[in-house]
Amino acid sequence: MYARIAGTGSYLPDRVLTNRELETMVDTSDQWIRDRTGICERRVAAEGQTTCDLAEQAALRALDAAGLKPADIDLLIVGTTTPDVVFPSTACLLQHRLGLGECGAFDVNAACSGFIYALSVADQFIRTGSAKCVLVVGAETLTRMIDWNDRGTCVLFGDGAGAAVLRADPEPGILSTHIHANGGYGDLLKTDVGVSRGFLAEKGGGVRVSMRGNEVFKVAVNTLGRIVDETLAANQLDKSDLDWLIPHQANLRIIKATAKKLQMSMDQVIVTVDKHGNTSAASVPLALDHAIRSGRVQRGEKLLLEAFGGGFTWGAALIVY
Repeated sequence: MYARIAGTGSYLPDRVLTNRELETMVDTSDQWIRDRTGICERRVAAEGQTTCDLAEQAALRALDAAGLKPADIDLLIVGTTTPDVVFPSTACLLQHRLGLGECGAFDVNAACSGFIYALSVADQFIRTGSAKCVLVVGAETLTRMIDWNDRGTCVLFGDGAGAAVLRADPEPGILSTHIHANGGYGDLLKTDVGVSRGFLAEKGGGVRVSMRGNEVFKVAVNTLGRIVDETLAANQLDKSDLDWLIPHQANLRIIKATAKKLQMSMDQVIVTVDKHGNTSAASVPLALDHAIRSGRVQRGEKLLLEAFGGGFTWGAALIVY
């Protein structure tokens, strides 16, 4: 029994923040941002708009696309690094809003790899027969923890949500998932505050992302190259067997490096980073939904989803859509 994608959905906040606007906020330029990241604009959640708000809209669209009712879902997993509150989990809040009933619901925090991790967990539940219909969501409001004076990070991130409904099916769906982590790289991309450390940072308070960009880039390219090889080997496939690459949308240079590793044309790569920026756990499902709704991805095609995030975490999923 396979976990097969029955429907996808996504949601972006209305507010668009362009590179030109960022030029008025911090010492940067549109050209600098485009050259180094490929980003042109990103979305910013409205005041009072939470991660659960974004997740709810993406989930409703995924359920509609799948032709299913909330009562059909027997497990909910939300990948997020920016939950509404410490607890209840965003998944529990979302479960109540959607009226899913008393199915299992929990969050997965693997930073930008959150959706791939959540997808992997959902796949195991379906393969073992413990669940038949799983709603997987990736949602973030990362702009809430951005230092708008740090030009190295504030230009990168955006808010959004994506979702997928997985159903048990004898037809091929998710062929395999692969997840990894290495906490030894934790200092390269991190925040320094939390519950047990205390929420207020020594300088200025609040949660802020810090990143050593060049070092993160090098590890990401190497790591994603390795997981591509691992995924293909596990399925006894060649690079030429892939129809589409749907990568984490963090940086266009990383995306191009992964495509080169796969010997894939950029015409076979789904790119949304220019419009969305890095939406962390929402990145892959946003790109997946865009690829499906635009008609580019067709049933029966093989998709490689991959992501890399703070932790470090990384993961991949090979899927027959």
